[in-house]
Amino acid sequence: MSKLTLLVPMASIVCLLSSTSYADDITFFGEMNNSIVNSNTAYGTRNDKSGTSIENWAAIGIKGSEGITNDVSIIYKMSFQVYNASTDGSSTPIEAYNTYLGLGSNQFGTVLVGRNNTVFKSSEGNIDLFNGSNADINNLVAGQTRSADGIWYYSPKLADLITLNATYLMAANQSTDNTVDINSQYALSATLGDKHFNDQKYYLSASYNNGISSVNAYRGVSQFKLGQFTVGGLYQYTKSLTITESDMKGYSYFLNLMYSFDNINLKAEYGSDNSGLGYYFKNATGGSGTDRSTFSNVKMSQITLGADYILSNSTTLYTHYSLYKGSYNLSNTQVSLSNDNIMTVGVDYHF
Repeated sequence: MSKLTLLVPMASIVCLLSSTSYADDITFFGEMNNSIVNSNTAYGTRNDKSGTSIENWAAIGIKGSEGITNDVSIIYKMSFQVYNASTDGSSTPIEAYNTYLGLGSNQFGTVLVGRNNTVFKSSEGNIDLFNGSNADINNLVAGQTRSADGIWYYSPKLADLITLNATYLMAANQSTDNTVDINSQYALSATLGDKHFNDQKYYLSASYNNGISSVNAYRGVSQFKLGQFTVGGLYQYTKSLTITESDMKGYSYFLNLMYSFDNINLKAEYGSDNSGLGYYFKNATGGSGTDRSTFSNVKMSQITLGADYILSNSTTLYTHYSLYKGSYNLSNTQVSLSNDNIMTVGVDYHF
């Protein structure tokens, strides 16, 4: 990749930041997350490396809005994912991330066009206590998709309680290679309460994914704030639409608990999956191109214990331990996956 190619997105940000006269509200933001990780197998790590290594995740971008009438505003976001503290992404250190342009109205809701998390993925709320790490729920569940060439709609909060949301992808530019016929790709969700627990001390959601990332799935999420405790659960059914995974389908669930005091969060989570459509199982059985049409009786489990120490509004120190176990049948012969013990210590910084 040429230096010029790398400089184009960064130059775009600088130009937009220097043109503040064209926007009422513009924010420059970013995040850097670095951790030291030790893994037996690397099937669940972000960088797919066993032994001890550095996992790196970072993003940078701008976002904002500008009122064009009393009730309608232009909404925009342009961001990039950056790999710069480890060997991952050395040839492509800058990748596309959430980027969209849209309209927002207090009365009619919000419409976005571009690249963003599908509403199926977003329906998780804050249930993923180890989001973005090697203990992310996507190690066991599918459908955690960030899609491009799509349209998003988010309704206003009806009765100050519920929102109805949708993602629709332009079929012409979506990959359907090696899949059964997919006529349309969309996701729907309904959310109840407040995932941040500011207005209500509970969050509930129901969502459906049709064809996006070559799966059909439905999901239910619940999370409650009970004093210093936060308890939550996720339940999902997933069916693959990929020809090489034609018989792979099943259920996944997560149960977790967080106890918060002073600046410390103590976290515990258990997950189970028998679909085999999450990142960990695919990685442990040869990657995305493997023919799994003869696989059956998948059993995956994940146990994670962790703690956060919040140094400031921008900086969090964290550590967690994860144990992954799994097995499946191949032509009626049981195959056991090697257990993976993953230990992680890291820092997350927002600006």
